Amino acid sequence: MSETKFKPVEEQLAYLRKGAAEIVPEAELKAKLEKSFRTGEPLRIYLGVDPTAPDIHLGHTVVLRKLKHFQDLGHIAIFLIGDFSAMIGDPTGRSETRPPLSREEVDANAKTYLAQVWKLLDQEKTEVRYNSEWLDKMSSYDIVRLCGHYRLARMLEREDFSSRLKNQQPISVHELLYPLLTAVDAVQLKSDVEIGATEQKFNLLIHRDIQREYGLEGEVAFTMPILVGLDGQRKMSKSLGNYIGITEPPSEMFAKLMSISDELMWSYFELLTDKTADVIKNLQQNVQAGTTHPKQAKVSLASEIVRDFWGEDAAQKAAARWDSQFSRHEVPEDAPVKHLPNDDYVGAKPGKMKLSRALVRLDAAPSRAEAERLIKQGAVELDDVVIADPTYEIDLNTPQKHLLRVGKKKVFYFVVQ
Repeated sequence: MSETKFKPVEEQLAYLRKGAAEIVPEAELKAKLEKSFRTGEPLRIYLGVDPTAPDIHLGHTVVLRKLKHFQDLGHIAIFLIGDFSAMIGDPTGRSETRPPLSREEVDANAKTYLAQVWKLLDQEKTEVRYNSEWLDKMSSYDIVRLCGHYRLARMLEREDFSSRLKNQQPISVHELLYPLLTAVDAVQLKSDVEIGATEQKFNLLIHRDIQREYGLEGEVAFTMPILVGLDGQRKMSKSLGNYIGITEPPSEMFAKLMSISDELMWSYFELLTDKTADVIKNLQQNVQAGTTHPKQAKVSLASEIVRDFWGEDAAQKAAARWDSQFSRHEVPEDAPVKHLPNDDYVGAKPGKMKLSRALVRLDAAPSRAEAERLIKQGAVELDDVVIADPTYEIDLNTPQKHLLRVGKKKVFYFVVQ
């Protein structure tokens, strides 16, 4: 093969380093890239994912996008579905043993995962594997032999395990087996590089060690940071409500991205886009110099991310909708119309309803306390007038259509019944 198949090694490294937390060891990655450039043979890069939940949010795509970057450079991207290992449970970051998933749950989640993964990876150029291909076939002898390649003392150095031992919390033996069995994935795939989140570093280093125990060169461990969620403080998580699902409607995805802080925007550029480090640096310098407005940069970010998952047309429409709704304070053409029931409740004045109660009845706030907080913050507008008085009441005697805005995302009409 011709050497011109790949970009120069330093150019590849510069692109791959973007956003990376750690490359262990980077010198070996460079050596592997140099050999690949010289021989024309692509590297084998893999990302293993246990399908423990059906949906993917942007936090999950950080490692997935790095796999895409290797793929974009001409290397072989391997997406490994841990259908066997998901039934064991990765102990990483856990303070207790996780209940195992059933085969049916894992298979259903894996199907959903793949449908979402193709929004980023090139399906025609991606090698999809399942670790049940080899782990299901291992005999008890094979497992005992595998365990003989690693020391218990080193396994217990893992932070998750050491803290649980210190706190006298139980550790099941199968949890100790998890990183050893997933190391068999690296052996079977003959991978040159494995990608994982920073919390996966311990596992990746075990995989590298076990590869060498089985006569292979030893892969490079490539770790990526955990994405901070919309609140700007904690990791993106569905349970924390600070996430953006990749199957959310384009307009919702766009609006959520526009809600992040200017400071957080730069890590999103690094971890959630294909822009090079130089392009991001230049944009950041322009914002700091005042030649580019932060909102303009954030619109560029939101547009690019929505485009990746929904296409150019959807990105343009989402940007236009956001500009109309939030920049020009216009009401979207498809703003929904809801009906406010005229019900009686203890303490209610005849023909009156507190706005805070109306927000809850209209699903605009989860509770009266939250509704009152939003009102006090000036985040509620009724018919284009900011209502900051938590005792404000709506007149129910005259049927009419009202326009309600709650925060930056909820705009709808409601009709008094």
